[in-house]
Amino acid sequence: MKRSAASFFLFLAILTVASGFRSDKNRPAEGIQWLTIEEAYAKIQQEPRKVLIDVYTDWCGWCKVMDRETFKNKAVVEYVNHKYYAVKLDAEQKKAITLGDKKFEFLSEGGRGVHQLALALTNNQPSYPTTVFLDDKFNMIQPLPGYMKPKEFHQVITFIGEDYHKKEAFDTYKSKTYNELFAGK
Repeated sequence: MKRSAASFFLFLAILTVASGFRSDKNRPAEGIQWLTIEEAYAKIQQEPRKVLIDVYTDWCGWCKVMDRETFKNKAVVEYVNHKYYAVKLDAEQKKAITLGDKKFEFLSEGGRGVHQLALALTNNQPSYPTTVFLDDKFNMIQPLPGYMKPKEFHQVITFIGEDYHKKEAFDTYKSKTYNELFAGK
């Protein structure tokens, strides 16, 4: 009797784990759909879309807070996945990156070093985190250094994503237009 009860519970445990794996495949992916910069560059050639790049380092505390809070916010996730190709770029990665005919490499400086692409994206003023916005032709719109809370970040991504940055000042957008468009977000 003990043996059959133990077998039954083992069977239930296996069944529970197996059904958990199956349901994960049917569930839509959660979170921002991050790409490498090479993947975003290739996708933009086929289907133009703005690019949002999170320039970070592994040791950056505010980068981790932004990952945990801002990049997990439901409104932020939905908007970024709908309007942008989202890229995570480790500013200290050692691997060379080739975009079109340009090659960017890691520069060893002092104890850490920095990647040439991270320098280019931050206008040679690396700060972490920095969120960089590129247009649908991979041209710079704006790098924004520093941590942003979810609501503030949502204001920025919609300001750029809807091209309000071409029409009005951010302060006007934030105090008037954003509230009209996204009340309650």
